[in-house]
Amino acid sequence: MKQAILIFTLLLFVTISFGQSNADSPEHVITFKKGKTIVQTSEDGKMLINVSPKDLRKFKADGVVRYSNFGAVGDGKTDDMEALVATHAFANQEGLGVKADDGATYYIGGKDRTAVIRTSTDFGEARFVIDDTNVQNRNAHVFLVNSALEAFRPEGIVSLKTNQKKIAVSLPATCLVTVTDSNVKRYIRFGPNQNNGSSQTDIFIVDKNGNVNMDAPIIWDFDQITEVTALPIDEETLTITGGHFTTIANSAESKYTYYNRGIAIKRSNVLVDGLEHRIVGEGSHGAPYGGFVNISECAWVTVKNCILTGHKTYQTIGSAGVPVSMGTYDITVNRALNVSFVNCSQTNDINDNRYWGIMGSNYSKNLLYDGCTFSRFDAHMGVANATIRNSTLGHQGINAIGSGTFIVEKSTIRGRTLINLRSDYGSTWKGEMIIRDCVFVPANGSSVSASLIGGSNSGQHNFGYTCYMPEKIMIEGLYIDDTNHPEDYRGPAIFTNFNPKMTDDSFVEAFPYITTRQVILKKVTTASGKSLRVSDNRYMFKEVDIRNE
Repeated sequence: MKQAILIFTLLLFVTISFGQSNADSPEHVITFKKGKTIVQTSEDGKMLINVSPKDLRKFKADGVVRYSNFGAVGDGKTDDMEALVATHAFANQEGLGVKADDGATYYIGGKDRTAVIRTSTDFGEARFVIDDTNVQNRNAHVFLVNSALEAFRPEGIVSLKTNQKKIAVSLPATCLVTVTDSNVKRYIRFGPNQNNGSSQTDIFIVDKNGNVNMDAPIIWDFDQITEVTALPIDEETLTITGGHFTTIANSAESKYTYYNRGIAIKRSNVLVDGLEHRIVGEGSHGAPYGGFVNISECAWVTVKNCILTGHKTYQTIGSAGVPVSMGTYDITVNRALNVSFVNCSQTNDINDNRYWGIMGSNYSKNLLYDGCTFSRFDAHMGVANATIRNSTLGHQGINAIGSGTFIVEKSTIRGRTLINLRSDYGSTWKGEMIIRDCVFVPANGSSVSASLIGGSNSGQHNFGYTCYMPEKIMIEGLYIDDTNHPEDYRGPAIFTNFNPKMTDDSFVEAFPYITTRQVILKKVTTASGKSLRVSDNRYMFKEVDIRNE
């Protein structure tokens, strides 16, 4: 009798221990019951994942799991999205790596599913076809790389100052802190896509003792804080390698209904290496994309040896009631720190203006291009510190506003200006710009009157902040290929005519625009043989100290 009770108890323990569900996601339940490893869907849409005890032991012994283990067919026709989701859900729970099957082509339809990645993943030489022609939820990322660590609201952060070095707060670990003051509006946009601005926000790193990482300093004063969150930073690097992805583009109405159907990264310390993304099926109209590689709310992310694709540009009506070209991206960086793109390129011609610039960013710090060939670098709502080196940029060139130090070195820029300070946000850069050993080909060799620093500011619009031109511009080693130029060309200008109405002392700026104090020039040469001059608007820049060394 006692032996029978003991056997029953052991069987009950086995059933309970192997039958427990994970609490990782409300969208799926994982069990470990006898029978087959299988993925099913309940009537309420929840995924039911059962892993046989035999397979569990094998997967743990291998240290890796494959999509085919959870039913992926990989024939390029069968929708494998649920198998992908299940594979990563199981791998996340058990701490196992994921590897795609060699030679497989995974078709991903429009189901409202997202595969959450929390362990290193090797897509290898597998192909993934993402069909966006009939999508249930355009905001459902195909893959989401996030942290198992949970964000929380830290107590005691009630105000902050620009460049504050220490905060009176104790944290469980080094955290990424995001603060918002909804009572203050910044980036009040001007032009065809005008708006009423965005709540003042900032993102920075704080260690457990409250010390702010000054490589990415606080850039605003916060007299009050309406929202604050802290996300512990993962210490180990999560690696994603390989993968050949193809998006079958949507054909939705051309308006600002962004599709976010790619790989979202919301975890710190991530390396993406060797990924390729292509686009097919773009027609006469379509909705824009928010970035196949979409990086946000994280720090220390590197994307290297990747090949991406610019999206076709479509037109719509902007908020001012006039036609506008819609920004559409294969790369976006939002509220992220220390993000690097290394040895990356794009499939289409970087000088083909039928395709929008490949990258856009907001609220980020310490962005890097190194060894990249892209159509554009862009910072919309500010970047603090950016570097472009060993790179070639195409028809949309460098577009930025922000603060800190902007460095461009050993690069070729083929945009209309060497650096364009975005006029829709006040053409502001509060800091310095350094250009070293670069080649500038104005408008990719078209017949234009060349200018190095472009932008405009009427002095009549409130952008929500004081606007600055770079306080100091240092150019050391620059060749301007202005071979092709208009007949009345007088030589390249340092500055475009930022404000044609400011021609004498009678002009009054309602919102003063602070001009550059000093320009240092060394080894600047031109193909035309014409000398560098200040600007068509000599009055506006009359106080600039220009030094030729």
